[in-house]
Amino acid sequence: MSKDENIVEVEGRVKEILPGGKFLVALTTEGFESMELTCQVSGKMRMYSIKIVPGDRVTIEISPHNLEFGRITYRHRK
Repeated sequence: MSKDENIVEVEGRVKEILPGGKFLVALTTEGFESMELTCQVSGKMRMYSIKIVPGDRVTIEISPHNLEFGRITYRHRK
């Protein structure tokens, strides 16, 4: 079984920037609308210095083992 097989990808909107490089994200994907997650930026986004501000639409990876924390993997263009 590969590592990426159980990852859930959802979309959301950044609500707030939290201390320690974390973000509060409200999910917009159908079935997840009422959820808010604490997320951090993935390594590639950090490596290429992609900035995230409140209001940005992002794609998040969530592990099924911890549904309260995610990893931001993509920032959509406006």
